[in-house]
Amino acid sequence: MPENYSLFDKEHYNFQQGEVILIDKPLEWTSFDVVNKLRYQIKLKKIGHAGTLDPLATGLLILCTGKMTKQIEQFQAQEKEYTGTLVLGKTTPSIDLETDFDSDTPIDHLNANDLEAVGKQFIGEIEQVPPMYSAIKVGGERLYKKARKGKEVLVKPREVTVSVFELTRIELPEVDFRIVCSKGTYIRSLVRDFGKALGVGAYLSSLRRTRNGAFHVSDAYQINEFVDLIKKNAS
Repeated sequence: MPENYSLFDKEHYNFQQGEVILIDKPLEWTSFDVVNKLRYQIKLKKIGHAGTLDPLATGLLILCTGKMTKQIEQFQAQEKEYTGTLVLGKTTPSIDLETDFDSDTPIDHLNANDLEAVGKQFIGEIEQVPPMYSAIKVGGERLYKKARKGKEVLVKPREVTVSVFELTRIELPEVDFRIVCSKGTYIRSLVRDFGKALGVGAYLSSLRRTRNGAFHVSDAYQINEFVDLIKKNAS
């Protein structure tokens, strides 16, 4: 955990000096939507987030203001925890519900033991290729922009660490999971590769970041709650 950080205190805060704000990102908001909302509300340009969440994901987003923006990379490097639901037997180009289905494969032959056995293959140090629908830049352009134009791009695999891949509910075709992983892990890629290893494909139907390092989503503010608090203190 970075040293000398100041977690937002609703009684005593100084955005210019530097604050760490925990927000529970709403569904369909981008991480930049949250930054822009808070930037407008606290009237401060120097604010950034410590790790993007996809628009269709919810959960913990760490924001830093003022001098605390220098700590963003250290927050990004912390271990992450996610919960979510994947669906077996269908795939989409984006590996989530942003795009339409492009395959449909029977899953009648699968059982819980099959899933548990394959899941173990994804624990430890693994290589994964980031999704085409991601914010990584290749040739100066975001991958998702290339994907929407139908461009094919060769993306190099990355080494990441998955310390926990737990299947918490199996009611086929749906599977709930809990994942604890290192910086840079793409949960959509993990879901894609899990479905591919089972031979049926898969997509992500919901995702929630529950923890980033020592910070938990249970300690985070809802957007409207935070905005109301700032307005109240400003009056």
